[in-house]
Amino acid sequence: MAFHVEGLIAIIVFYLLILLVGIWAAWRTKNSGSAEERSEAIIVGGRDIGLLVGGFTMTATWVGGGYINGTAEAVYAPDYGLVWAQAPIGYSLSLILGATISVIIDIDVRVSVIVSALIAILYTLVGGLYSVAYTDVVQLFCIFIGLWISVPFALSHPAVTDIGFTAIHTKYQAPWLGTIEPFEVYNWLDSFMLLMLGGIPWQAYFQRVLSSSSATYAQVLSFLAAFGCLVMALPAILIGAIGASTDWNQTTYGFPDPKSKEEADMILPIVLQYLCPVYISFFGLGAVSAAVMSSADSSILSASSMFARNIYQLSFRQNASDKEIVWVMRITVFVFGASATAMALLTKTVYGLWYLSSDLVYIIIFPQLLCVLFVRGTNTYGAVAGYVAGLFLRITGGEPYLYLQPLIFYPGYYSDKNGIYNQRFPFKTLSMVTSFLFNIGISYLAKYLFESGTLPPKLDVFDAVVARHSEENMDKTILVKNENIKLDELAPVKPRQSITLTSTFTNKEAFLAIDSSPEGSGTEDNL
Repeated sequence: MAFHVEGLIAIIVFYLLILLVGIWAAWRTKNSGSAEERSEAIIVGGRDIGLLVGGFTMTATWVGGGYINGTAEAVYAPDYGLVWAQAPIGYSLSLILGATISVIIDIDVRVSVIVSALIAILYTLVGGLYSVAYTDVVQLFCIFIGLWISVPFALSHPAVTDIGFTAIHTKYQAPWLGTIEPFEVYNWLDSFMLLMLGGIPWQAYFQRVLSSSSATYAQVLSFLAAFGCLVMALPAILIGAIGASTDWNQTTYGFPDPKSKEEADMILPIVLQYLCPVYISFFGLGAVSAAVMSSADSSILSASSMFARNIYQLSFRQNASDKEIVWVMRITVFVFGASATAMALLTKTVYGLWYLSSDLVYIIIFPQLLCVLFVRGTNTYGAVAGYVAGLFLRITGGEPYLYLQPLIFYPGYYSDKNGIYNQRFPFKTLSMVTSFLFNIGISYLAKYLFESGTLPPKLDVFDAVVARHSEENMDKTILVKNENIKLDELAPVKPRQSITLTSTFTNKEAFLAIDSSPEGSGTEDNL
């Protein structure tokens, strides 16, 4: 593959555009608001993200290089097809998709990944959510325009057969619409539930929710992003279908075709490179190469924000100044960005690791979120039990991509060509439901055991049921141990996490109606 000067120029232009927008957004952040609000501006954009920018950045939380490349890959791959592109297979770490650049200018993929990572880290480091949000606008605009300009040229290439014909007929490979065999229905539904519900608890999403000025704005942004994700997937679907309808022998790509070379994951840049005119392909590929950062920057900012706010400040430095928190975030942006880059460079199973982590979000974090928001009386004991139960069932179910053999064989299991057992039973959803039920059951069991006096207060190691006793209550505690009075006469129940979180955020609107339980009300008076 030849080195293309024009392609390099296109990439430089797009990357400079992204970098300049990020720096401008950082300057805007620095010159608005007081110094005391600096950390809030970086984490949640000062809670004044508008509908337009907010809609773009929430859409870009999911629609990055991985989204569009993965959608095209799912449609193109003979074993999948459109019906399996539920929410694109390639949600994986966007940093790895710096490989797009190597398709254009034939440079080592490691250089591509490092360049993409450095730029994403730089503007995230200096600007926080404002930089991420405004660069998301540019990135999505580049993706949309670049891909839609390329589609008509790719469709009209002489080597491409009518995609309407190849959708249901076998030409160069199996029809790109794909099929769902009867024995695959439960597996398909399991994956669909994972992608639909597992995407809710992601920190990057809630960071956008909390950047809204009101709960109503947050709802509107979510609806806009849902529509945006569907719209942004359309050109990628068409490009995947074009790839499946192409006689690659008639192109300069030659024989064998991409799927035979195990390059199905790069079908989108390959189609743009070999089926479009030079000036069109460079524009489209340049846009995609700029878009590979749109999910990477969100992930880096989310990780650093969670560490600085939830771990460093709340656990170690409760009295840390705003300036100190900002510097901790800046340091961790670099650390997490470097770590993500190292994973992309050194690990051959980046996608596999991501896939397993998305499973765990669905199985473990989603039930926790449901309990915090909608189930009264859940506590730390239930949360830990649900965590352990869900994790145990998920790991023992196996993971073919990571070559992890199952320990529990559910109905319908089978062995693939590599000798790895696969599960057709929807065990991921089973694990999620089990985690949810364990959370509720163990929470109420612990609450009953402590409040009835069956277990002494000193065994409440998490301080999740029995409130911490002041010195004036210690004598009463001794009376409880001697069975002179009942525990529930003196020990208020500690408020659930949903209540204590309200003190963390300036905007308490979304939390006002969360807890009206007897144990929640009246507790604050006792603390």
